[in-house]
Amino acid sequence: MVYDDLTPQRVLDALDAVGLRGDGRILQLNSYENRVFQVFLDDGRVVVAKFYRPGRWSDEQILEEHAFALELAEAEVPVVPPLVLASGTQSGAGPAEPPPQLLGQPPTLARAGSHRYSAALRCAGREPELDQPGVLQRLGAFIGRLHAVGRRQAFAHRHRLAPAVDGRRAIDLLLNGGFVPAEQAGAWQRAAEEALAALTTAWAGAEASAPLATLRLHGDCHIGNILWREHASDTAEGPSTRGAHVVDLDDAMQGPAVQDVWMLASGDSEAQHRRLDALLEGYETHSAFDWRERTLIEPLRTLRMLRHSAWLAERWADPTFPIHFPFFGSAAYWSQQTAQLREQLELMDR
Repeated sequence: MVYDDLTPQRVLDALDAVGLRGDGRILQLNSYENRVFQVFLDDGRVVVAKFYRPGRWSDEQILEEHAFALELAEAEVPVVPPLVLASGTQSGAGPAEPPPQLLGQPPTLARAGSHRYSAALRCAGREPELDQPGVLQRLGAFIGRLHAVGRRQAFAHRHRLAPAVDGRRAIDLLLNGGFVPAEQAGAWQRAAEEALAALTTAWAGAEASAPLATLRLHGDCHIGNILWREHASDTAEGPSTRGAHVVDLDDAMQGPAVQDVWMLASGDSEAQHRRLDALLEGYETHSAFDWRERTLIEPLRTLRMLRHSAWLAERWADPTFPIHFPFFGSAAYWSQQTAQLREQLELMDR
């Protein structure tokens, strides 16, 4: 499979080739999309090395993500940027040959055989507790700072959020690939097509007076992708400031600001409104928010449901996925998906 040859020794050799010599201690971290390792170095630092899933992103897309992270770090937005990699040799493989770099950008991406990889300093933290006083406002302010930088220019290579196109692609992939059981396919397809039409209509309604502005986004800004640090650190491990930190921009995209906000406004309707108000209170201390985008939360939730099923389908040949998502493909899963899409239709209709 795509990662069969990625042994611990190969990981250590790859890092050694770019000036990051490990002391032999290595730990694989949880990651479905890529392969991620925590590696202890001879100089006392600890780095997190990410080996990218082959075929998912082009070199240009990865480098553009890295450039965004470096720009955020330069603006003192608390992210963990990729390390600048030294040139060197790969063990038994001659000179290391990194992929092309973006013009004017330091080398942050390298290659070991068929694998592309990068590294960053380890950054510790925990999930933010959204019900603690002031946390949502601080999260909103953090996202507002990130978006202030994101508005400076547009991505040229990263994914551009396009609900009608993205939803259509997800539905077609699932149906044409035979992932929906025959006994569930009809009901699910009807619900999915109606949901796609409703979210497309909602998007068009939001843009009726003027197109929505887009910017460079985190793209997958849910609570599990944010680290919260209560105390400043005196170590060299990642940013030293308190509060929210981003350690990964793997899903960075071009889209409207609400994409980085809505997943943090969870709960029932009343709780969602309360949390969204708190997030935007903090957000607008650094960036203006187009309030038309509040109407896009349920359409974006619906689109995420469709895309998540398609994401599982695209990676089903990876042995990791059937192990961790055994329910995918079952009649019960697709029956639940159909019911949830029907619920989303009602919410969007309101």
